[in-house]
Amino acid sequence: MHANANPEVDAKDLATRVRGFIDHQVIPVEREIETNPEIRAGLRTAARAAGVFAPSAPTGYGGLGLSMREQVDVLEESGRSLFGPLVMNCAAPDEGNMTLLEHVATPSQRERYLRPLVAGDTRSAFAMTEPAPGAGSDPAALTTTAVRNGADWLIDGRKWFITGADGAAFFIVMARTGADAATMFLVDADAPGLSVGRHIPTIDAGFTGGHCEVVFAHCRVPSSAVLGEVDHGFANAQVRLGPARLTHCMRWLGVARRAHEIMLGYVVGRELFGSRLADLGLAQHLIADNEIDIAASRSLIRTAAATIDQRGRANHETSIAKTFVSEAVGRIVDRSVQLCGGQGVSHDLPLARFLAEVRPFRIYDGASEVHRWAVARRAVRRYEATRTGGATHG
Repeated sequence: MHANANPEVDAKDLATRVRGFIDHQVIPVEREIETNPEIRAGLRTAARAAGVFAPSAPTGYGGLGLSMREQVDVLEESGRSLFGPLVMNCAAPDEGNMTLLEHVATPSQRERYLRPLVAGDTRSAFAMTEPAPGAGSDPAALTTTAVRNGADWLIDGRKWFITGADGAAFFIVMARTGADAATMFLVDADAPGLSVGRHIPTIDAGFTGGHCEVVFAHCRVPSSAVLGEVDHGFANAQVRLGPARLTHCMRWLGVARRAHEIMLGYVVGRELFGSRLADLGLAQHLIADNEIDIAASRSLIRTAAATIDQRGRANHETSIAKTFVSEAVGRIVDRSVQLCGGQGVSHDLPLARFLAEVRPFRIYDGASEVHRWAVARRAVRRYEATRTGGATHG
């Protein structure tokens, strides 16, 4: 739980209010949100008035200070619209960056970067991923470097697929500072030597600021820009990566649940072959599989959230949850499209858009194959430890 969590917030009541806010205020205008910034700004004002703004952020900086377990239902309900998390200021990458800044930044850094981020006055980006052969699923392949230059640091390297880069006020940049060490830096968007390049065309379009190339060419930053300790970047990044992959699961499960509900409304009303579609055996099979995937996803998310609250880290649990949920969400939306037939693949319903948006989730935050590899390694280490009487490694 946040060190300054708000004991006055009833998470169940909040989740109910979030659902009402999304269903009655966001969904009716969601097609206009992307192209009309005035609607987006108005909804953010409405979210503040409704008391559902910045649920993940610390109370001392204007957020609601929810623990991971308290966020589960709230963020799931926010995800019922692709734009719900954006309107409520709990979208990636800002939500994960808030967590990182809360736990790792100095007081002065939190005032400068976290407070306006929580208020919704700025956006941010997390710049770790690089083009091959640089860091991607393997952070150890990091090629961007930072070297001391007097009292400053000079950052050089190319990043790509940096979500939210276009329009971000600042970047959290991972750079190599030793043979086996990295450091995170807070870099303002207008820092000399930093340039945001092209938007990388992708099948999804739901992230404000796109997925961009970013270049650092002798980008000079002061020593005060170091986030956390020098050479502790990889360890400090875990403060963000585990919780962020889990909150992604919460939001995307909300998308999948809405797809399932849309499909149920369709199959109950659609008659063919002398029966309702909902009463046909093959359709019922798909409906049941959706229900099972939703229930299993919720259980894994809750288990991982409770572990984070109890231990601070849950790499194993979040890897399992992320792998299963990212794939389950895809299955749920795909079955929903299938049962809705022609309407499912048309843009009369939002299902086709959902399908495009959820597919990359099996790659974002670590590809499913990488998480499976990590899960398997831990299982082998645990087995070997029990055979030798040694300590268990998570």
